[in-house]
Amino acid sequence: MDNKNERGFSSNIGAIIAAAGGAVGLGNIWRFPYVVGQNGGAAFLLMYVLFILLLGIPVMLSEIIIGRRSQRNLVGAFRTLAPKHKAWMGVGVLGLIVAFIIYSFYSVVAGWTLNYIVLSCNGQLMGKNPAEITQMFSSFTQSSFWPLLYQIVFIGITAIVVILGVKKGIEKSTTILMPLLLLLIIVMCIRSISLPGAEKGIKFLFKADFSKLNADSFLTALGQAFFSLSIGMGALITYGSYIRKEDNLFTTSLCIAGADTLVAILSGIAIFPAVFAFGLNPTSGPSLVYEVLPNVFNSMHYGQLFAIVFFILLAIAALTSTISLLEVVVLWEIEELKWSRRKAAILSSLCIFLIGIGCTLSFGPLQGFKIFDLTIFEFFDQLTAVYLLPIGALLFTIFIGWYLPKTDVYDELSNGGKLKVRYFKYYYFIVRYIAPIALLIVIITNIIFD
Repeated sequence: MDNKNERGFSSNIGAIIAAAGGAVGLGNIWRFPYVVGQNGGAAFLLMYVLFILLLGIPVMLSEIIIGRRSQRNLVGAFRTLAPKHKAWMGVGVLGLIVAFIIYSFYSVVAGWTLNYIVLSCNGQLMGKNPAEITQMFSSFTQSSFWPLLYQIVFIGITAIVVILGVKKGIEKSTTILMPLLLLLIIVMCIRSISLPGAEKGIKFLFKADFSKLNADSFLTALGQAFFSLSIGMGALITYGSYIRKEDNLFTTSLCIAGADTLVAILSGIAIFPAVFAFGLNPTSGPSLVYEVLPNVFNSMHYGQLFAIVFFILLAIAALTSTISLLEVVVLWEIEELKWSRRKAAILSSLCIFLIGIGCTLSFGPLQGFKIFDLTIFEFFDQLTAVYLLPIGALLFTIFIGWYLPKTDVYDELSNGGKLKVRYFKYYYFIVRYIAPIALLIVIITNIIFD
């Protein structure tokens, strides 16, 4: 299949939904609630939203500009925009590696969602006490066969969508999945806030207590803002290359960030009132979704139905993200290696699965194998989230603010002078000075205190 014949989203709304789908993922529904829980609730949420507005959107917009300006894959974008300085291609290669690694361990957690859909449908989570649910989760993740099976199934579903192409696969699937995700999460919110005692969870999420904040909370909020928007991994550059030249990039970025933030907040509304209603711990950490929430479902009327709804919701969020991660790699292979889309998607998925095997088995047979005292899964997670993503975002920002001609940046934002860009001087100041400093602080702090 010739990618150029089908390059680009068919509409602006299609681009927004697809890019929002790439940003919305387990980071919003799995990671965001427990991070908020561990950092005091409403005050952290307020900081997170401010960082999205002040830094997240400008940095995200910068990546999209690189993609649309070049109309190329992640590596080809820097070769096209910086033809005299080949070193910039290394930044694209870094983003490619980051997307590959993230997908390798992300697919592990994505596979868990399929297992929990099956458990919920079979009623196997119902009637279990907290200790039994914790034991079920541990037994599943520590086994060798089932986690790998669910992982390869999820990778296979992702590959099928990507093989179908940009319009028929990515755009069409996300325009179905994202509204469905929003509908399901609203259903969960309605059920959660209707529970007796739910007002404690609402208060926790929306009544700020700034005494609970510390320096680490600020860095965590900033890091979550970048992580949630999928900044630094090249997905936004890849999707940006598919956005039509007549579309308003600033409006598109606002819509993507708005959708991403809305889903994160709705996830909090769906989870915290229920957690407080049943007297459970909102600071449970990564186990919140897979060990704590099943206890909530066990305690509510029609709990099995809502468990099914929730884990389908989680799987959809994971799928829209894995699609964007795989597309980063596939587009590079199509344009640089001249592979067909089918060949690129299949071979990439197989390679990702082979690496992902180590991540999956690090909870079981390979849990004793350590890299810098971390399991394979923990190492990949920390390597990307703590180091590579912030470094990638920093380099993308430096490229826009200090290398790409200012006139080119303005031309892209104004669609060749057709749009008024009154915000340009503020945006350019943030991208050139504020965002790089903020990202440097995150990187240096992570290195010192990790």
